[in-house]
Amino acid sequence: MSGKLLKIAVVGCGRISANHFESIKIHSDNLRLVSVCDINNDILDKHCEMFGVKGYTSMKHMLESEELDIVAICTPSGMHPNQAILSAKYDVNVVTEKPMATRWYDAIQMVRACDEANVRLFVVKQNRKNATLQLLRRAILDKRFGKIYMVNINVFWTRPQEYYDSAVWRGTWELDGGAFMNQASHYVDLIDWLVGPVDSVQAMTATQARYIEVEDTGVMNIRWRSGTLGSMSVTMLTYPNNYEGSITILGEKGTVRVGGVAVNKIEHWEFEDKQDYDKQIKDANYQTSSVYGFGHPLYYKNVIDVLRGKDEPETDGREGLRSLELLIAAYLSARDGKTVSLPLEY
Repeated sequence: MSGKLLKIAVVGCGRISANHFESIKIHSDNLRLVSVCDINNDILDKHCEMFGVKGYTSMKHMLESEELDIVAICTPSGMHPNQAILSAKYDVNVVTEKPMATRWYDAIQMVRACDEANVRLFVVKQNRKNATLQLLRRAILDKRFGKIYMVNINVFWTRPQEYYDSAVWRGTWELDGGAFMNQASHYVDLIDWLVGPVDSVQAMTATQARYIEVEDTGVMNIRWRSGTLGSMSVTMLTYPNNYEGSITILGEKGTVRVGGVAVNKIEHWEFEDKQDYDKQIKDANYQTSSVYGFGHPLYYKNVIDVLRGKDEPETDGREGLRSLELLIAAYLSARDGKTVSLPLEY
């Protein structure tokens, strides 16, 4: 795929799609948006006019009609598996939003279908591209913490009832998932990506204030294989606005807290040793009014480089399975009231 513009279509024109459209625009020297797909005609017409592209209410019809290199899936989470599998049948590479699926078996089928079709499956984990988290990961890889003793993750955001009422799929088990699965998915990803493989989890969930099927609040205790202990607290009931998205790591030779509303500010950075990149802390901090951050364009650069044969995927389908496995383990633990060990038996 070297040389030519990569033809991309976006499926689902809801909230998160704006980040994909913006990323496509930023990478216009490599990507060309050729079509959009949405079941809502009004929304579809709006985006067709906005971008000057063809619109489809049927993804199958779009795949049959267009020559595509990539489909970006921005639909409700429970729809991702069937849409990814359909794309693979038409030999089209897939970029899917998080979580890749709401059920473990469906996610496995996604990976298998893309493997068999010899197409790429990318799972968006744009928070990994945050400058703050890149510095933290570098410090961990450099073993500056020594032994990591404890990790705490907080996601204190708010989603009013109107948010869930805005679409029939929101707050459902089948298509959405709850506070852990949907809103805090990127923070669950940090558990494994930053700290390492997990040994076991204990979780409790509750639906305290919203009229939804799934949880609006949850807590999880975590034991890593390294012996590190930690916890994660999540709620969508913070008054009156999104308040905190943070990770704190306490180690033998270092203490770090990355906070702000969405891990966008290094609030404490202290190590026994000193490194040149410690000077980058202030530059890494950024202001944001969006919990999505600014990582989508950087994520798309990796997608482009992989399809050009210049790089390896940073978060492919198998990498996406790692955080989904943690999510499924947490829900099993909360449902059954017991500790769940990883890897899951399947």
